[in-house]
Amino acid sequence: MSLPEMPASWPMTVAGIRRDLQLFEISPGVRIAILNILGDSELVLAASKALAGQLAKCNADVLVSPEAKAIPLAHALSVEMQLPYVVLRKSLKPYMGEALASETLSITTGQPQSLYLDERDRVAVNGKRVILLDDVISTGSTLQGLRLIMRKAGAEVVAEAAILTEGDRAKWSNIIALGHLPVWVDD
Repeated sequence: MSLPEMPASWPMTVAGIRRDLQLFEISPGVRIAILNILGDSELVLAASKALAGQLAKCNADVLVSPEAKAIPLAHALSVEMQLPYVVLRKSLKPYMGEALASETLSITTGQPQSLYLDERDRVAVNGKRVILLDDVISTGSTLQGLRLIMRKAGAEVVAEAAILTEGDRAKWSNIIALGHLPVWVDD
């Protein structure tokens, strides 16, 4: 008897908005659901309202997000909470001055990536209370890179948040999130 075929998508409701998330094989026999918020204004606005309500008690000064898929969330949450936001870039540009850097490993590409904090943005987070923000937290590698750079920049991380966490739910008990995704592993 064969196992049932893996569905092509995973239905999910986040902040009252339903989406069918495409399943993507990241390595042989391992699939994750892909949340792509780029261009999805309805989901971004609903998620930012829901997260703002949960993050209000953190008394933060600045939101910090990695480039690129989390940028719409950082912007919408910035408007909702009336806080500035800073984006850590994935490539170093000459105008960034003495940028701080850390390396992460992306679950979707399987390749090391660097994160850079612009010299100008170092001033914006130094001595500030920050919320680390991402669209989906899967392995924690990007989150660890954000933490490292914030520590180097002299910022205090007061909360970590995402639209969704993924994988081992117990590992993310300290993350403020609107939902959780499993990881599918073929037997």
